[in-house]
Amino acid sequence: RLGLERADTAEKALSVIVDLLEKYGQGGNCMESHMVFTYHNSFLIADRKEAWVLETSGKYWAAEKVEGGVRNISNQLSITTKIDREHPELKEYAKNKGWWDGEKEFDFAATYSYVNTARMTTSRGRYCEGYKLLNKHKGSITSEIMMEILRDKESGINMEGGFMTTGSMVSVLPQQPNLPCIHFFTGTPDPAR
Repeated sequence: RLGLERADTAEKALSVIVDLLEKYGQGGNCMESHMVFTYHNSFLIADRKEAWVLETSGKYWAAEKVEGGVRNISNQLSITTKIDREHPELKEYAKNKGWWDGEKEFDFAATYSYVNTARMTTSRGRYCEGYKLLNKHKGSITSEIMMEILRDKESGINMEGGFMTTGSMVSVLPQQPNLPCIHFFTGTPDPAR
């Protein structure tokens, strides 16, 4: 929210977020219940001209500029070797921890999590299912198709049960500055409603 408030481009919003991360860190319970459950964060940040994915691990972070096609995030690190901006000590910290040897190509998701990045888009899970649904409609995604994807319960994108999807948002950001941006938000926790 502070990125949206303080920046007028996606890349500037990314800078706001990483500056705040550096200054204040992250944490806190991600649920309103009394169960303690925390995790690090991923962000899709877009404006009319560009989009970025920002993923964090503690104070460390990596950012990928989306160059085209489709891109999704979902409860796991997904930036692999295409890193366009990064925390200045990201690789050195990983090397000092013994997570990366400093010689093979650096893979953020593989280094900072337990994800097998070779299987990310093929094994069943929210990230993989979102990837499949987006690629199925690649080149012809409309607001209605995006809403359909976000309502999908079978894929796990629209979660129910112990962990529930609490809201969804679809934005239309025309590149022509004379056209208005349109934002659709769910009015209930379950996007299927």
